[in-house]
Amino acid sequence: MRVFGGEYFYRAFMNNRPIGIFDSGVGGLTVVKEIMKALPNERIVYLGDTARVPYGTKSDQTIKRFSVENTKFLKKFKVKLIVVACNTASSIALPVLRKRFNVPIVGVIRPGARKAVKVTRNGRIGVIGTPTTIKSKAYEKEIRSISNNKVVSATCPLFVPLAEEGWLNGNITLDIVKKYLTPLKRKNIDTLVLGCTHYPLLRGVISKVTGRNVKIVDSASSVAEEVAKILQKSGKLSSASKKPTHSFFATDAVEQFVKVGGKFLGKKIEKVRKVILN
Repeated sequence: MRVFGGEYFYRAFMNNRPIGIFDSGVGGLTVVKEIMKALPNERIVYLGDTARVPYGTKSDQTIKRFSVENTKFLKKFKVKLIVVACNTASSIALPVLRKRFNVPIVGVIRPGARKAVKVTRNGRIGVIGTPTTIKSKAYEKEIRSISNNKVVSATCPLFVPLAEEGWLNGNITLDIVKKYLTPLKRKNIDTLVLGCTHYPLLRGVISKVTGRNVKIVDSASSVAEEVAKILQKSGKLSSASKKPTHSFFATDAVEQFVKVGGKFLGKKIEKVRKVILN
């Protein structure tokens, strides 16, 4: 009887460990928002590497090194699963992380790509992202590994500062979005993947430009579905009955993280702690 009780409490402890999530900055909070919605009982430890943002302009080796350091930090919290909420890091560093760390690791590329393949009607999928993500062809490779769909891509480097400044509508934002997305529209896409965690904040104006016939695929909600499936299948869903307490960390500019991060999370962030990675 004692052995059974011991096993029960051990399993409960293991299942109630937090989910670790990292991003180059605040953009990954869109993923946090969707995971909180899909899995309200799960604790989350979030790391925003604000001292070294953006990742989209860094070399592959640098992105891999940053991603390893971020993962090592999250591992200190005994996390049961890690989400790489940065599209750039997902496109470059995922194989390295999975080889080095003994914990399930979910990126944002595969869930978004699979969702796009599922919803497209004419087989013409558009992908927008940072220069590094687009250059890696990560979405294109993933989509073509499971379908014969045509993929057209575009970099949208000004979308990140627009989102962080809170310029989510207005003439300037509309003109920039038109400039980036008009070439994709001309290629008759019927599905558009938002290949950066900042982009969901601009979803309204993006939808306005692409029109109602183009389905928007948000990687954040697709990742939340993937995480829920993995935890359910492995029997690691939290059994905690109390409302979970989440932890937020940033490597720099904590005040700015709190201010901007609330827009991405959709609610106020009460406390963010500064951390130095090594």
